[in-house]
Amino acid sequence: MSKLYLVPTPIGNLEDMTFRAIRVLKEADLILAEDTRTSGKLLKHYEITTQMMSHHMHNEHQTVGSLVRRIQAGEVIAVISDAGTPAISDPGFLLTRACVEAGVEVDCLPGATAFVPALVNSGLPNDRFVFEGFLPVKKGRQTRFMALSEETRTMIFYESPHKLVKTLGHFVEYFGEDRSVSVSREITKLHEETVRGTVKEVLDHYSKKAPKGEIVIVVAGKK
Repeated sequence: MSKLYLVPTPIGNLEDMTFRAIRVLKEADLILAEDTRTSGKLLKHYEITTQMMSHHMHNEHQTVGSLVRRIQAGEVIAVISDAGTPAISDPGFLLTRACVEAGVEVDCLPGATAFVPALVNSGLPNDRFVFEGFLPVKKGRQTRFMALSEETRTMIFYESPHKLVKTLGHFVEYFGEDRSVSVSREITKLHEETVRGTVKEVLDHYSKKAPKGEIVIVVAGKK
């Protein structure tokens, strides 16, 4: 039956791939991959020989229409990103929206995504939270911080290692140095680490020790 599958892939540890995800990728007519070189290693590990096609932020606008038509014609297409769940700060949303609008069935498999373990592992309230993904680099950054300074729910951010100290400095400015924060990096990988404390304490830590790897920041909301 023709369908679009959104298939999560491991964010580090290859053992986090599910049996169902492997089966879907093997049975699909086409796999859309954010980076075919990166995904090629995963597919080779699990002996998946399905044809791959590049699908990323620079070409997805141009290919969405033709991909929807292929599914309508009877194909099963699976979307994967380099790591984690497609469409969560990765390509996948545009095609998903187009399929929904066209009446094409969409099925997102459960699986790896970085912010859930970082949130649960933080020790901060997780009954209500807001996922912010990556903050604006320049335009709109100050406005976003000003709005979030009044947020009472736990906040989750993705950040690159070379911008972490700068972002923590902005947290001090807009949230206060005593706000609780948890920084998780390299989740599920060999050098996985979580540093918890006040914003000032965590800023001091990473000012002395440059961080490496993928980073998720979890910040307590305003009391």
